[in-house]
Amino acid sequence: MDPASVNDIFARTIAQQIFDGLVQYDESLGIRPAIATSWKSSRDGRIWTFALKKGVKFHHGREVTAEDFVYSFSRLLDPKLKSAAAQFFIRIEGAREFSEGKAATVRGLKALDRYTLEIRLTDASSPFVSLLAIGYAKVVPREVIESPSRNFNLQPVGTGPFRLVRIEPNKQVILEANLEYFGGRPYLDRIEYKIFPGVAHEEMFLQFDKGELDDSPVPSLARSSLLKDNRYQFVRRPIMGIRFLAFNTAQGPLSNRSVRQAINHAVDREWIARKNYQGKDNPAGGILPPGTYSFDPKLVAYPYDPEKARRLLAEAGFPQGRDLPPLTIWSSAKSEDAVAELEAIVRYLGAVGIKANLQYSTDWPSFKRDVYAGKLPIFRYSWYGLTPDPENFLFRLFHSQSVDNFTRLQSSRIDNLLTRASAEPNQIRRVNNFREAEREILNEAPILLLGYYSYERVFQPYVKGIKVSPFGDPYIPMKDIWLDKQAGSHVHR
Repeated sequence: MDPASVNDIFARTIAQQIFDGLVQYDESLGIRPAIATSWKSSRDGRIWTFALKKGVKFHHGREVTAEDFVYSFSRLLDPKLKSAAAQFFIRIEGAREFSEGKAATVRGLKALDRYTLEIRLTDASSPFVSLLAIGYAKVVPREVIESPSRNFNLQPVGTGPFRLVRIEPNKQVILEANLEYFGGRPYLDRIEYKIFPGVAHEEMFLQFDKGELDDSPVPSLARSSLLKDNRYQFVRRPIMGIRFLAFNTAQGPLSNRSVRQAINHAVDREWIARKNYQGKDNPAGGILPPGTYSFDPKLVAYPYDPEKARRLLAEAGFPQGRDLPPLTIWSSAKSEDAVAELEAIVRYLGAVGIKANLQYSTDWPSFKRDVYAGKLPIFRYSWYGLTPDPENFLFRLFHSQSVDNFTRLQSSRIDNLLTRASAEPNQIRRVNNFREAEREILNEAPILLLGYYSYERVFQPYVKGIKVSPFGDPYIPMKDIWLDKQAGSHVHR
């Protein structure tokens, strides 16, 4: 639950309700005040000054000050924490020296007084204020973080509209309303997030249909009937997320680019999207989903071409798949949709001579640890944007020094392209640089792209105030939701 360390949508969805930052996104991705009442920048965009609300309190009762933001943002850059957010804040003056252990403080972070924060940047190559709305950029209390008697991940303290009551692993997470929330008391008294190991959409929907849950994802097999069913609220919109198979490029035959390219050409992703997902998600042509800067609608990286897949296998030294050891594909999701998708992929691979088998690990924390430890050769994964910037997908997933580079891709050319694109102040050149980097990454084939996500969820008719942004579940402001049913109902995720 520590916002500096969260890197999956499940924990982020809950952490967003517990913590606040300076600013926040609205449902149209506009930037709105949170703890900051106002802000201004210098003419060159390098010096930002934020005025804080007075009287904002952490859940344990202490008032938030500008020094808390200095501590919280410095902590994101601490090399011991290894936060994925460090790369977003590296343009703060002194950030690099601090992250390399060469300085005790970040000189670009300064509390001018109790309620005024100043942030100085080395350059203004990207819209900095939008980075302050992401889920990492939350304020935390130093004395609680550093308390030896407290595990902050399991006992978080923020300023948000809800506070944590209880975590029951693989069962539920319970929050209760923060009655002293600076933004006004939430409508809901309590939220229960019920956990379904293996992302069991069918089981979730069955409980929803019985009235035991207040919302549910939409199983593909039930989609067409639910679109016509007026009993429930059907909420749908595109979101910035992709689904893919990731290859450990440092492991065995998957270190051979031709093998990875062969796998990409062997799978008919359009058929899978059309047949398996009933048109819910669109096949992914590139890494960047619609809505991100630099998205290229004409990009189709690997069209279905089994003959080319066979040629690539032969070039790699595995004609017709001979001498290629069976590949193991791992998944944390075991829903009907996920299983059908993976079984189709196994059939497509078999048709070109690649033997593959499936393994499921439905305990999400364990699965994610194995992903980041490099223990899984191929695994089904998803990635969601934090901002509309392509850096969220390309730099974080594929730069060799990124903590989220779980494909282990190592390419000095790609690193240089991504570094140049990230630092480019001219927006047109920035877009072109990221497109070049994306094409180079796709040529290396560290992943098999499966689909761009769409947000689809059904809500009971009594759930009101639903606001869904292009970032999906994590950024739904639960404080604005209310129920016009009986008192004491809960919203389940």
